[in-house]
Amino acid sequence: MKKIVLFLLFSFQFSFSIDAQAPKKPTSGEIFESIKKLNFLGTVLYIAAHPDDENTRLISYFSNDVKARTAYLSITRGDGGQNLIGSELNELLGVIRTQELLAARRIDGGEQYFTRANDFGFSKHADETLEIWNRKEVLEDVVAVIRKLKPDVIVNRFNHRNAGSTHGHHTASAILSLEAFDLASDNAYKTHLTNDVIWKPKRVFFNTSWWFYGSEENFEKANKTNLLSLEIGTFYPSKGLSNSEIASLSRSQHQSQGFGSTGSRGNQTEYLEFLKGDFPVNKNVFDGIDTSWNRVAGGKNIGIILQKVEQEFDFKNPAKSIPALVEAYQLIQQLNDEHWKECKSEEIKNIIATCAGLYLEAVTDNSSTTKNSKNIIKIEAINRSNTEIYLNSVTVNPLNITNSNRTALINNKPYFVTIPIDITDKIKETSPYWLIEKSSLGMYQVSDKNLIGLPETPRSILVDFLIDINGTVIPFSKEVVYKHNDPVMGEVYKPFEILPIISATFSEDVYIFTSDNPKKIALKIKSVKDQVSGKIKLNIPENWKVLPELYQFSIDKKGEEKTFEFEMISSSKQTEGFISPIIEIGDKTYTNKIVEINYNHIPFQSIVMPSEAKVVRLNLQKRGQLIGYIQGAGDVIPSSLRQIGYTVIELSEDEIIPDKLANFHAIILGIRAYNTNDRAKFYQKHLHDYVAKGGTLIIQYNTNARLKVDTIAPYPLKLSSNRVTEENAEVRIINPTHEILNYPNKISKVDFEGWIQERGLYYPNEWDANFEAILSMNDQNEAENKGSLLVAKYGEGTIIYTGLSFFRQLPAGVSGAYRLFSNMLSVGKNKVEKPIKN
Repeated sequence: MKKIVLFLLFSFQFSFSIDAQAPKKPTSGEIFESIKKLNFLGTVLYIAAHPDDENTRLISYFSNDVKARTAYLSITRGDGGQNLIGSELNELLGVIRTQELLAARRIDGGEQYFTRANDFGFSKHADETLEIWNRKEVLEDVVAVIRKLKPDVIVNRFNHRNAGSTHGHHTASAILSLEAFDLASDNAYKTHLTNDVIWKPKRVFFNTSWWFYGSEENFEKANKTNLLSLEIGTFYPSKGLSNSEIASLSRSQHQSQGFGSTGSRGNQTEYLEFLKGDFPVNKNVFDGIDTSWNRVAGGKNIGIILQKVEQEFDFKNPAKSIPALVEAYQLIQQLNDEHWKECKSEEIKNIIATCAGLYLEAVTDNSSTTKNSKNIIKIEAINRSNTEIYLNSVTVNPLNITNSNRTALINNKPYFVTIPIDITDKIKETSPYWLIEKSSLGMYQVSDKNLIGLPETPRSILVDFLIDINGTVIPFSKEVVYKHNDPVMGEVYKPFEILPIISATFSEDVYIFTSDNPKKIALKIKSVKDQVSGKIKLNIPENWKVLPELYQFSIDKKGEEKTFEFEMISSSKQTEGFISPIIEIGDKTYTNKIVEINYNHIPFQSIVMPSEAKVVRLNLQKRGQLIGYIQGAGDVIPSSLRQIGYTVIELSEDEIIPDKLANFHAIILGIRAYNTNDRAKFYQKHLHDYVAKGGTLIIQYNTNARLKVDTIAPYPLKLSSNRVTEENAEVRIINPTHEILNYPNKISKVDFEGWIQERGLYYPNEWDANFEAILSMNDQNEAENKGSLLVAKYGEGTIIYTGLSFFRQLPAGVSGAYRLFSNMLSVGKNKVEKPIKN
């Protein structure tokens, strides 16, 4: 028995960590839990601001213990955060974090929704947040989700009453939810929904804890008459896991944020503070709400049948439940309540299929294709029960290609059929719907209102199966997928994607010109079909030149790549602009690139985006040449520094030794290096010795949480959560004569123009007298902050600590950030160059 339990546990974990596209194959225990959920008609909506804000313990509890339909509405997609697993930022990070949320929901049993709000970075006040977001549109999105989902209960992650004391996005999410709670039942308020039917949730709560009271002691003393306590430490024998263990597996899907979580066991309590609606007299979340089938007109007989199915379920032969389940399915189709009819139809269809071991799949011969192309879909259908099942037809939609060969699905005998398809011009290309149009700082623009709120774009090609089970025809719909066998991973699934014929990608996002010398611009093109030929040229800014003006190209095979080099001469004046490719194939023009996102914990993603690169003519001087870089949480600063002529060597932990370090003119620690590098406490002494002997060490921002070292620097330095979020906040120069502001580039206030998203983050608030503060800045109505750039002599060398967000500014081609960073690397080199050792 122990081996079986261990296998189930491993299977549960493995199925979600390796390939999120693989079809679910539930055990009989999980089927039984689904039947219990089928008998519960109640819904909870959890609301917060970002991916990773949600309380996965509570979502899992409502979904797996209470059996409620449970959803998480994340106001944003987390586009403004940092990325611990790769270099993707902004909208690409939003794509990753969207998929991480979907992976989390596949584990904890919830559903996922979003608004059109763009995560523009840290905000210090809800007023600022709601000003940058389009408050009217985001509120409409929240109301639309409520009306669509029809939750009985809403739970806020954050407190609506503490604006200004925490992240503005957090407070704003709670404020909007309370406004939406009232508006959802207002007949006069209209949303973008086609079926815009009002809904009145029963009550709304705030998911509080001792943390919001300042301490556990304060929480113990607090009046709890308005609080509900929930015991959420349930153990689920059918899964071999506790609720908290499931929640930890779910939480651990937020890999880009570094939120790996260790499961726990035993009793755990969550608290809900009642805010608005009908007070739950019996201290039950669903108090006064009929969560049985009796809440639906015509549902009584359905409930009687399904209660019997639950009571008589045979774990060794789930197929015994199929006749009764089919009978209940028929009754559900007769319901007038369209909401519960739609919701429970999908649930019971999936249960019937899993009880029969009915496996339906549609697989293509390619992971991607283009419009006006021919493809093949291989259909597999198998019934692994003695139930009488027929496959009446298979239809590929929206192409309306049907195979109507009625076929008996005999127990454990697979049926295969191959269907050729032509992808027409009318089929939409694959792309995240919120990225198709140009966004603003605070909002994504979505013209197709039917898509608003969805976590991702519905797939273009679906296969509909009409299955006859005991004389009742039940439709099933499957996305078309691609799968192959990987020698290491085994069976690997990918989504089937419709892409442009050609992708054109510059080798760099930014090209920096520091002289009149020409620079090579490499453009890689990749074909998504066989036999493609055409012309390539570049769209360039005024007063810039490029040679050659035109390339002819021809590609024979799909997936083949070719790189073309252009020689670009910059404007003679300091300026900046953008270049983009123009690819002519026949009578059509292509200007996009295809960005592939490929991580094991989320499905493969292809993102179609405008292809462009920033070009900057920059008046910049530098000293030193060989730079060592120790990566932290991930950034592209090494590539950025190579753009201005530095030789940057990225050092592994084993290479951080005295003899190796002595070769470098400067060493840079990547963002959060002291948070992410476990061996930092061992090699830090070598870095300090390197400085003492004359080196320059630049330490970029770290956080107090999970520091791997005892001290940040050889002198006392205390980190804080202080940051300056206004990218145009005034920067005041404290000591205008300091070397770092004068050599080799004269730094002035002009160099702080054009910064993006923020000035910086996690500034120190206390430091040793050996450090000298260089700059002063603050957000509006806040105290002066001098911790953004600190410089100290240590022995013969220099240590620099900076919370300035160079990791955002350099990839964005911000001129002043390059000039200041070059000065930081040049500190101490105004007399003699340090020779490179052999």
